[in-house]
Amino acid sequence: MSKRIVVLGAGISGVGAAVLAKKKGVDVFVSDIGKITDDNKKVLLNNEINWEEGKHTLEKVLNADEVIKSPGISDKLDLIQQLIAKDIPVISEVEFAFRYTKAKISAITGSNGKSTTALLLGHILKHAGYDVLVAGNVGVGFALSIAERDYDYIVLELSSFQLDGIQNFRSDVAILLNITPDHLDRYDYRLENYTASKFRISENQSELDFLIYNVDDAIVNTIKTKAKKLPISLKTPQKEGGFYNNNEITINLNNNTMIMQELALQGKHNVFNSMAAAMAARVFEIKDTVIRQSMIDFQNVEHRLEYVLTVHGIDFINDSKATNVNACWYALESMTKDIIWIAGGVDKGNDYAELADIVAEKVKAIICLGENNHNIIDAFKKKVDTIVQASNMKEAVTHSYTLANKEDVVLLSPACASFDLFANFEDRGLQFKKAVYNL
Repeated sequence: MSKRIVVLGAGISGVGAAVLAKKKGVDVFVSDIGKITDDNKKVLLNNEINWEEGKHTLEKVLNADEVIKSPGISDKLDLIQQLIAKDIPVISEVEFAFRYTKAKISAITGSNGKSTTALLLGHILKHAGYDVLVAGNVGVGFALSIAERDYDYIVLELSSFQLDGIQNFRSDVAILLNITPDHLDRYDYRLENYTASKFRISENQSELDFLIYNVDDAIVNTIKTKAKKLPISLKTPQKEGGFYNNNEITINLNNNTMIMQELALQGKHNVFNSMAAAMAARVFEIKDTVIRQSMIDFQNVEHRLEYVLTVHGIDFINDSKATNVNACWYALESMTKDIIWIAGGVDKGNDYAELADIVAEKVKAIICLGENNHNIIDAFKKKVDTIVQASNMKEAVTHSYTLANKEDVVLLSPACASFDLFANFEDRGLQFKKAVYNL
């Protein structure tokens, strides 16, 4: 008898999981406490999947053999606690989709740089002629893609929320970029809880697998794994692994050395992301010439240090994806001109202290956009002479244009979530670009 699966949440991952379950002959029901989009309803109807919206009907959820939960739903929710109490397994879409693929998998996590690294590795593999899916938090839905067909290689960007819901998922090559405080509201404001979730990326790996990790990160460096460890560093040479010195990336694997100098992506953080992707590509036996060329012609992810336009000598950069302090630090670090910084939004308990020195050095004015402006003002009022507030994106861009001089850069890098004024960080970035184009 087929299992009965209930999917909680009808976003991309939930609908994808439901479609995959249906195609595998499983009895599946979708429940969303909010409103399901018309597009997702159409997918559910076309696949003859039963669903409900605006509620979770207990008798329809608690009789499941297994529940697939949206990453956005907290484990602390009463419904999830009831499922756990009844010993009903609650898993993520990633865990479910993993059951139906035979692909070689590279899974990437970290507080920052996941999307860029995943897209870059996918770009290299495609350039090499491999059959590749890039999915997870970037690209397309993992389960929905697997419902259509399998792939030879899969690159997954995974958040801590997605990793919380795995049981048997494992990757041939795991990449752990960095760990800095983020989403701590989901982890009882304890960094060690968040860290434990990130470390799950390697918990099911075997001695035949590889872990590429940031040896410079004191927290990451404590990870224990059965996999073969390949350290990467911006500070110290590695006998086997990757390191950066004198504007050169060196990749060592199996006594075979590759050196690269020219990269499409700027900034030390992107050197690190490039090193991680190149290291993974070498594990997958991609030729050095293909890796080098891919590094040169790669185009970065939208909303991550995305060049928008130059208006009267002023560059406008969209970094709306920077939703935490550490991501924002990387953005500020990579700028080579004086900065007009647009920041703010929903503050997740941010500590702005790590930005103090770089803001004092590089930022000439701050435009606060969002509901937690007092935190930013308090943190930087002694570091920056000009701080103004804006109630919407158009106003923020207008202020920035007025305050900037020729050869300055206007950087949208909020260091905060977007849900006060925008639907999501993509909406925030698109509104920024629209306002810039309308100058």
